[in-house]
Amino acid sequence: MNILMYYHGGSNNRGCEAIVRSGVSLIKSQIKNAKVDLASWKPETDAHIPLVDSIYCDKSKKIRRFSFEWLNSIIQYKLFKNENYAFRVMHSDTIKLIPNYDIILSIGGDNYCYGEQPGVYEINRSVKKAGKKLVLWGASIGDEDLSASKLEDLNLFDLILARESLTYEILIKHGLTNVKLCADGAFTMDKEELPLPIGWQAGNTLGFNFSPLVWKKNKDSKQAALKLVQYILENTTMTIVFTPHVIEEGNDDYACLQDFYNEFKNTGRVLLLPNNLNAIQYKGYISRMRFFIGARTHATIAAYSTLIPTMVLGYSVKSKGIAKDLFGEEKLVLTISEISDSTKLIEKFNEMVHEEENIIQVLANNIPRIKEMSRKAAIYLSQI
Repeated sequence: MNILMYYHGGSNNRGCEAIVRSGVSLIKSQIKNAKVDLASWKPETDAHIPLVDSIYCDKSKKIRRFSFEWLNSIIQYKLFKNENYAFRVMHSDTIKLIPNYDIILSIGGDNYCYGEQPGVYEINRSVKKAGKKLVLWGASIGDEDLSASKLEDLNLFDLILARESLTYEILIKHGLTNVKLCADGAFTMDKEELPLPIGWQAGNTLGFNFSPLVWKKNKDSKQAALKLVQYILENTTMTIVFTPHVIEEGNDDYACLQDFYNEFKNTGRVLLLPNNLNAIQYKGYISRMRFFIGARTHATIAAYSTLIPTMVLGYSVKSKGIAKDLFGEEKLVLTISEISDSTKLIEKFNEMVHEEENIIQVLANNIPRIKEMSRKAAIYLSQI
């Protein structure tokens, strides 16, 4: 069976890397002789990922002015208000690959949370016109994200694998019958333990991740997060390790966390992990922390899956759904509006510390079940 993963932004986002790493591993463990290729926006960032058979560039093309494609696009739009031809040209590098595969696997995860995706809709229509199977792998979609055009696209899929129960319930409520519930494959991802840096306190180190994405959504959140870090340093003996997980131009955790590090480096109790580690190496550090506070979903998954009590800073349906599936409630997940309230952040931090042993026990009880749900994704895939 030949499978093409597409809608992958590149592994400078270690969460995207975690989806590919774990997905390929799960698929090949379930489907014998599966060949899994990857179409990537930044293929040069993905060469280190094991088990991927081939990597292709999936970069949207610009339509050259006054070219045949440009003129045809204008005619299609002017006469028929139809942009589909233009999108087929722009995404031709991916569309031309479709005939070579049995299954086209969209691995965007939460990409359906970010407005309309007409280019992707056209790729998906091309998949179905070619008579191929179309699967959405590890989806998270909120009620507020759905539109008539998005629902029309989602109905094209032969299988939608929702990675948490909130998304599953939302899609079922909207009448979709092609949805199965699983869990994010990254719960099963391996870790690599590199040497600990000087200053790391074994058993008493807290990981802290903050992202420009969250900051852009709530401009007061960074100042509140700084106050939380100051509170932790003043009221505990813990070392704080600032932990980047996305290192992309314009969306760089490392650059953002440098500000945090510089603010508190004179305390002698803060560290900043480098920006050149891969997903399993970051997971190796996170797994040896006492607590984790994070904005990036896959950084928090690395913590949850290694039984680290975790507090989540303001995110979407995916974080809420993952916490609900783990704890039966949206435990220690703060909304985007709440994270600018330093009092609320401190209150939730103290709750996490107070309930440390109980949280570890709940995770120990439930992570095996969640990992089994992760494996179901590959089972459902094999069934189509």
